[in-house]
Amino acid sequence: MKNIKCDCGHVNPEGTVLCESCGKPIEGNQHIDGNDNKRLLNMRYDGTARRSQTYNKSIVDKIWSFFSSVKVGVWLIVIALVASAVGTIFPQEQYIPIDAVSRDPAVYYQDAYGILGQIYYQLGFHNLFSSWWFLILIALIGVSLVICSLDRFVPLYKALKKQKPQRHHSFLSRQRLFSETEEVTEEEKQKVINSLKAQRYKINEENGHVLAEKGRFSRWGPYVNHIGLIIILLAALLRSTPLFYTNEYLWVREGEQKVIPGTKSEYFIENKGFILDLYDENDDRFKAALEKQGTMVPSNFQTNAIVYKQSEDVVTGAEAQLEKVTEDEIRMNHPLEFEGYKIYQSGYQLNEVNQMTFTIQEIENEDGEPLAEFTIDVTDPKAEYELDNGFKVEINEFFPDFYLDSTGPKTETQFPRNPTFIFKLYPPNSDESETSFVGDVISAAEALGINTEAVELNPMGEVLGQFATNLDATGENEYKISIQDMDFHRVSGLSIRKDHSLPFFGVGALIFMIGVVQGMYWQHRRVWIRPTEKGLMLAAHTNKNWFGIKKEIENSIENTNIKMVDDQQELDE
Repeated sequence: MKNIKCDCGHVNPEGTVLCESCGKPIEGNQHIDGNDNKRLLNMRYDGTARRSQTYNKSIVDKIWSFFSSVKVGVWLIVIALVASAVGTIFPQEQYIPIDAVSRDPAVYYQDAYGILGQIYYQLGFHNLFSSWWFLILIALIGVSLVICSLDRFVPLYKALKKQKPQRHHSFLSRQRLFSETEEVTEEEKQKVINSLKAQRYKINEENGHVLAEKGRFSRWGPYVNHIGLIIILLAALLRSTPLFYTNEYLWVREGEQKVIPGTKSEYFIENKGFILDLYDENDDRFKAALEKQGTMVPSNFQTNAIVYKQSEDVVTGAEAQLEKVTEDEIRMNHPLEFEGYKIYQSGYQLNEVNQMTFTIQEIENEDGEPLAEFTIDVTDPKAEYELDNGFKVEINEFFPDFYLDSTGPKTETQFPRNPTFIFKLYPPNSDESETSFVGDVISAAEALGINTEAVELNPMGEVLGQFATNLDATGENEYKISIQDMDFHRVSGLSIRKDHSLPFFGVGALIFMIGVVQGMYWQHRRVWIRPTEKGLMLAAHTNKNWFGIKKEIENSIENTNIKMVDDQQELDE
């Protein structure tokens, strides 16, 4: 890098436009015809050298120069905005409905939105805001903001910090607001200075030269904005880490105790009971609305829950000891809160099958006593069951939430709402098996006298299995497996959330708004007075609101012989 020496003797770094000492144009401000009085000065960053325009040798310099470009920053923001817009066309994976036919993204998007949904999934937009490339894009925007800010803030700060009242005559004559008065008395000059002081200008005098300045802090408004945006971007990146953000969904059956996801198996939750209250259809206040709705409507559904924490004093390998943390009723808009976590009541399931009891009978003697009986816990079925009288039953296939389409039997979800089994039955002392297909839970429940009206209250939709209780797959079976009894239970759907990034978003937004106000409602105004042989030169500059500074100068020179400044904007056109 080579330095540039001004006529005043000050040595300026390469890339300087206006001499740091006297303000005389060095490069980039000379008019094409050589007459430097015919073109306004470029006062951006007060003509100081910026690193991006000075160094360009190493790879670091090239990277710095690339990210210091405002165009690069704008394009990065545009790409992020377009990607975000595309990411909201269809719901993100975390918002796939709980009652979806399949919560597998590869299946859901194609089934719900067709070919566009399939393309949307294959391009990775279903997990856009946590995808590696989107997080890198956010990080690049942050890098661009930091480098853009430093590249401009540092030289501007140095320039404004060491401003001198004594400036070269060409610096003043090529300001946008300028006038020259041939004869001015000292009293008139002092009157102008006192008037500027009264208008809250800070006066700095040197050898008869005067610099009146106010509102310098407004120049830092954009950089305060950048600090706020950088904090917001950091919060967005931190939100992608489980340390700062957790959003999980958990199904907990009545009486069941489960690990709370996202807590590293440290916390457990127990469902002490689920309560469902319905609007009274005979109440005149709700009768018309309920009739219009056509179904029973819950007025309240809540989970009475206890949260436990695993004791830290447990010996390795011993059974976990749980300590009660809190107990509360979880209702809509009334979450249970503990240790920065919030648990919301988000759904429920009234008809989930818990256990099913089956009997084995001879087909030729269906009215006789059962030959054997066995019970399956549908939440955790075994692979095979050895019965006391020599029968052995193997579960060949299990469909927790059965439905049938043209391709064969399938399951809508992994929740046991309509469990259906394909059994292999081995009679005593036989290696030959019979295949039985057992399902249609609702029909079996009705036959057993179990109330199934609650199915209509199931927010996940009705479960229907329209096929025989026992399907003889071979047509040669000797034995029949039938549903003897069922046990239903209710399940609570809970959302577990933790968000420590919100304070960062709040602080970033507050700082950003301070920068907006700082830069919008104040202006950096400067007025220079340079004495001549008998008169003076008067020039002024502001970063915005030229009308305001002209009005203040007009008030200052009132009742004096000093000429009003002319707006020389047209000279630069």
